[in-house]
This record gives sequence, C-alpha cells and structure tokens, in this order.
Amino acid sequence: MYVFDLRSSTMSNLVQYVLVRGDLTRTLKWPSGAVMAQACHACVAVVHTYYSDPDMQAYLKDLGNMHKVVLEVPDETALLSTAAALETDGVQHVVWKEQPEDVATCVALKPCAKGTVSKYVRKFKLYGA
Repeated sequence: MYVFDLRSSTMSNLVQYVLVRGDLTRTLKWPSGAVMAQACHACVAVVHTYYSDPDMQAYLKDLGNMHKVVLEVPDETALLSTAAALETDGVQHVVWKEQPEDVATCVALKPCAKGTVSKYVRKFKLYGA
C-alpha cells in the first residue's frame, strides 16, 4: 500500500478537469457509484493515452498534490459539444463512452496549466454543488 505524505510534496500548477453529465443521476437515475466509475474510467484512459506527455509526467510525479476539478455538464449534448470544441482547438482529452450502449458519460482533460482551458469549463459548476 502506498501512503501519500501531503506535507512533503510541492504544489504544482497542473490541474485535471473532469466533466461529468449531471443528467445521469438526476434524470436517468444512474446510481452515484456507477457515475463515479465513469469518471474513474475517463481519468485512467487519459493517463494511458497521454502517459508520455511531459505535463502528464509532471502531474504523476507529485501524486500527493494532484489537483482535479470535477464539473457537472447538463447532458450528453453539452458534453459532446464541449468535446468537439476541445478537439477543434487541439486540447487533449478523452471522451469516455459506456459500452456496449455507446453513451458518452464524461470527458477527462489531460492535466494542463491552471487557466489554459477556462474558456471551455468556466460555464460549468462543480459536480454535485
């Protein structure tokens, strides 16, 4: 087992944004655990996809100080339109789709400098807030 000592680590300016559909629990009545699993899948997928990227390596180097911001996106349409904007502008991310239904549930962005993706995420509130 690995225990993180938060006192010995240094703060990083990298943050990972995770966009999760709010309608999954509110409208579609998914259990909260199932929704959390979707976000976990997306985070692991983005780490795997961009593992050799210098920002990802810096983010992983300081495990005790990882910063994630989980934001609530209203529905699949808003999630996919945000993902399309990220794709158009070259912002690295992963869209997680639940299979076999092929339902987009969340988007995890590759860790980046705080504020560099604010134009995509500032319209969303913290998940569950």
